[in-house]
Order: sequence, then C-alpha cells, then structure tokens
Amino acid sequence: MLYNTKKRLICVGMWGFFSIFAPSKRKEMNHLKRFYTGFLLLLVLVSCSCKRNATGDATLTNSRVSQANSREMPLFSADSAYQYVAEQCNFGPRVPGTDAQTACAGWLEKELRRHGAQVIVQEGEMKAYNAAMLPVKNIIGSFNADAKMRVLLVSHWDSRPFADNDPDPTKHKTPVMGANDGASGVGILLELARLCSQKLPQVGIDIFLTDAEDYGAPNDWTGTHDEKWWALGTQMWCKQAAKEGYRAQYGILLDMVGSPDATFYREYYSERYASSFVNEIWQTAARLGYGDLFINQGGGGITDDHVFINRMLHIPCVDIIDTRVDAEGSFCPEWHTTRDTMDNISKETLGKVGRVLVSLLW
Repeated sequence: MLYNTKKRLICVGMWGFFSIFAPSKRKEMNHLKRFYTGFLLLLVLVSCSCKRNATGDATLTNSRVSQANSREMPLFSADSAYQYVAEQCNFGPRVPGTDAQTACAGWLEKELRRHGAQVIVQEGEMKAYNAAMLPVKNIIGSFNADAKMRVLLVSHWDSRPFADNDPDPTKHKTPVMGANDGASGVGILLELARLCSQKLPQVGIDIFLTDAEDYGAPNDWTGTHDEKWWALGTQMWCKQAAKEGYRAQYGILLDMVGSPDATFYREYYSERYASSFVNEIWQTAARLGYGDLFINQGGGGITDDHVFINRMLHIPCVDIIDTRVDAEGSFCPEWHTTRDTMDNISKETLGKVGRVLVSLLW
C-alpha cells in the first residue's frame, strides 16, 4: 500500500513539474502556476519518502538492537543458583562468631575470585543488642572496576542465631539455617558473578555480601528493640564506604527470594528513596511475564540493609523482599524458624528473580 501511494505521488509530481514544457490546451493556466504546483508536489514526495525511510530505518535498527541484545544477554541458570544456596547451607547456620561463619566466608571469597572479581574482605567488630562484640566479615566483589557507572547488588550471608519465630518454643534458641533468609539472595548473586565471568555488562557491578544482618534482638528480649541492632555489617561497611567516597547509580538488595510462593511488593522505604528504580524493576518483571511474583502494589516498610545504604550513603537502593501482605505474619511461614531449609527453596523463583536482574544489568 505504501509502495502504491509513493508511485502515484511520483506520477503526479512529474506531471506537475514537466507540464510547464508541454503545450497547454487551457490558456487560462499560466506556466508559473503549474511550476509551483509541481514543485510543491515534489517537496511532499521527498518529505514523505524521507519520513518513511527514516521510520523504517529506525524500526529496523531497533529490531536489530533487540535481537543483538537477546543474543548477547547471558542465560541465568536457576539450577546453578540453587546449588549455590545448597552449598552455603552445607556449612550449617552461618552465625557470626562460629566456625561455620569462618569456613563459609572463605568459600564465598574464593568463589568471587574464581569468577574474576576483585575482592575485598572487610573485617571488624560490631556491638550487638546485648553489648556482645560480634566478629563481622563483609565480602565485596567488583566487576568491570574501571566503569564509572556502577550498580550495587546486596544480600546478607549470615544466619539468625535463634529461631524465635518457631511455633515450637523449645526451639527458640536454635540457630536458623537461613536457606531463604540469607542464602537465597547470595545464591542469585553468585550466579550473576559467574555470568560476569562470561560476559561483562557495560556497567560496573559491585556484589556486597554483608554479614550480621540478622542478629537483631529476639522476641523475648526485655531491653530496647531498636533498628540499629539489625544490618550491623552494612552499617560498618557504609561508614567506610562514605570515607572512601564510594558511589553507585543505584542498589538492589535481595532478601528472602527463594520461596515457592513468594510475593514481592513495592517496599515502603524503597519507594521513598528509590521510586524510579522500583518502577524500572517492576516494569521489567512485568515485561518478562512475572507480574504474579512482582506485585505492582505497595507493601510495608522493612528495616533491612537498604535502609542504611539509603540513609548513610544516599545511594537509592531497592529491597526485593518476600512479604505477605494478607498473611498474619508479614513474611513467609518459615521466617526465623527451624524450617528455613532447602526443602522450601524453589528453583523457579530463583530463576525469575535472576532473569529480572540479568535484563536490567545487561
């Protein structure tokens, strides 16, 4: 249809332009009028043709870019992420100050190095809710270190020292395995590190595995319940990062991202500090067909690592965290219980979250 229209325009334009040289049977039409008519028609023809070509070229270019991106985008492996979760759990509960913490920290560092990251291990002590001094080990792996535009990816790798939400009161002092609450986010980030070893994204990636996130006061604590007792490793890192002038365009925190029936609502503090990035993440998930997982509705406010990154470093950071708005407990039923094990980890959920991040970063 476009070809036929263009053909007719050419015929009309040619007639109008060259008719000034043809003998006229209508003496009332002067040559100048016919010249202008033909000239204007040719201008219309050129304009339409250029516009059509420009639009067609742009569409073709966009199509080629889209195809190239789909070819170049690495494939996130849910099986690999699942295995990374399982390997963390093989160390046992990663409670600060235990042998499991020391062993797992060494393994995490080696894995990041194996995938080509520049790794820094930040060690120190932080005061807990009960005045105990906790040994803290933060592990930071950087990819594409020379890139000025950077993205911060965060997950805590420690386990809660007590299952104070367990339905069995006799288990309240039992350490939590933390397959979902901790290991699931780390598993996804380690798989992203593996993908970075295959093909670096254009942006710089800083993977921050933070310690002592889950050492907040237990439910039966009679002293002060304060948000400062949570995310101790992140608070320690933020102080140092602020001194060094660390910057990132934005950050994404993964917390409890492995449950088979997870739901990720738009968390309150994420909306407050990083609403544009919340939009981008949730829109990306919707385009991938994951709207039933990334619910495009507001959720509650969670005291988590991202709160301190937003406040202390002023880096807009989004928390992707499993919350149950209509549930009695706000989180998954395994949260802070002895049932937070590999039995409740879904490869499908890990894969969907991972593919959203791949789409954003690559």
